[in-house]
Order: sequence, then structure tokens, then C-alpha cells
Amino acid sequence: MRKQFAKTLLETGADERVAVLLGDLGHFLLRDFEARYPSRFFNMGIAEQSMMSMAAGLALGGFFPVVHSITPFITERCFEQIKDDLCYQNTGVNIVSVGSAFDYAALGCTHHSYDDIGILRTLPRMQIVYPAAPHEFDILFKEAYANGAPTYFRLPEHIHSLSTHPKFGEVEQMREGNVVTVIAAGPQLQNAWEAAEEAARAGVLCDLWYVTTIKPLSAASEKAIAASVAKTGKVVTVEEHSVIGGIGDLIALICGGERFTHVRLGVNDKFLECYGTYEEHCKANGLTKENILKAIHDSAGRNR
Repeated sequence: MRKQFAKTLLETGADERVAVLLGDLGHFLLRDFEARYPSRFFNMGIAEQSMMSMAAGLALGGFFPVVHSITPFITERCFEQIKDDLCYQNTGVNIVSVGSAFDYAALGCTHHSYDDIGILRTLPRMQIVYPAAPHEFDILFKEAYANGAPTYFRLPEHIHSLSTHPKFGEVEQMREGNVVTVIAAGPQLQNAWEAAEEAARAGVLCDLWYVTTIKPLSAASEKAIAASVAKTGKVVTVEEHSVIGGIGDLIALICGGERFTHVRLGVNDKFLECYGTYEEHCKANGLTKENILKAIHDSAGRNR
């Protein structure tokens, strides 16, 4: 994903309004951008809050800044600057993170961020984009980087291998069914797809939806999700994020008038205090094909 980030950024750098600000990482990754556009490349060091405010100033001066650092350092640490300098001022700053959720698995709480979407969703004017394949980032960044609104791009280290056709502000239907609605975001699309495929062999047909834009969603997308939930009455949401504030909450908000059962798979209301690999964290938090399949079958057997 970061290689695609560098490639996409180099291409969009032809737009003289694009400027890059780094939080003391990514120098080698973005060396081609720096060599080609040195006057629009800034390494701000470990000063993320100042970096965010400087980006806002550049945006007010007509630039479309791209700010890049590790997820918790440019979301949690910079929340006040994002609120006051980006969202309140409505400045077109693009925040591109690295290390979503528990990608930096072994580095512990300081480098984990499974609440970033929930935090930033609360801010008016903030756009949130969550691509999980290189082509998705390329398409969505080019669609959104110059639209003048503050935009957060959550880049995961792990990706899915499915064919998708993302469009900013829209959800994508991956499978059609009438028994259980499954809604996935990020790399967990892979596990959700495989679980839905296995469920289909047992006669449980899932309506599988993929969310790459968390905010804003178009009225048509919200209507499509609501129609699916009304049809099945059973929802399973899957995400590498806290079950508080993520897509599970988003779906509950969209479908608040419907009566349905809802299984939320993600990080429960806790800190991940054990160290291990990304895969081990997924398993510990129920983010596996097997657990998604179990949630589908359990949901299929329930009444609304």
C-alpha cells in the first residue's frame, strides 16, 4: 500500500498545488517526489501537531497538502489541530496514515490505533476513506485529494486480493443474498468474502457489502444498505477497529428505523495488552474467516 501511495503521490505531484509534509518517516519511500518537487516537500520531524497546523496554513494558501505519519500520531495526538485548523476552517488537508489498527502489532498501545475512525467521525466536514488494496487507494485519492475538504486516508499494511471497483462516497455490493447482510471494511473483506462463499455452499446466501468511504456516504449508498438490512433483518459487521465508533455504529445509525439483529466483529471495548503478530491479534479479536462464518450461521438461525 505504501508503494502505491508513493506512486500515486508522484503522479498527482504534477499538480503544483500538491505539497507533502512528513512526520520523520517515509523519506526513502518518497525520495522520487522530493527529487522532482523539492520546494513542495517538507520533513517536519517528530512535531505532528505543528505539521498539521502548517498543512492547514498551506491549504489556506491554495495548496492541497498531504500529511503522512503513523496513525495514532496524526489522529489521536493531533485531534485538536484537526478539529480547529482543518475541520473548523474547512481546509483541504489530506491525512494519509500508515499502520492502521494493530498493524504495528508488536509495538503495543502507543503504536496501535483501532479508534481513529470513531474519533474522526465525530468531526463535521471530515471525510474518511479506507482503501485496502493498492488500486483502491489510487482511485480514491485521485478522486478526493482536491475536493477542498479535510480527508483522512487510513492505509492498512495488509490487503485483500479481490476485484473491487471503488468510488468515493459509495458502497460496493460484492455478493447478493437474502439471508444475512454482511458489511466489511478494510482487509477483512477477504475473510468476509471467504466466509460468505462457504456459507453459500450450506445454503446461507449473504448480501455482502464493502465500505471504502466511511464518511460521507451518498444517499444512494445509505438507501442500499438500509434496503439490504430490511430484506434480511440480520447484520454482521466486520472491521479492524473498535466496535465503538466504527462501521458497526455507522450501520446502526443508517438503519435505526429497522428491526434487525446485529453482530459486530471488531475490537471490543478494551486495550490490546498482549503482544504478537497481526495474525495473532486478528485471531484474538475474532477477525478470522471461521469466526465470521460462525457469526453468519448464528445470525441466520435467529429471528429479528
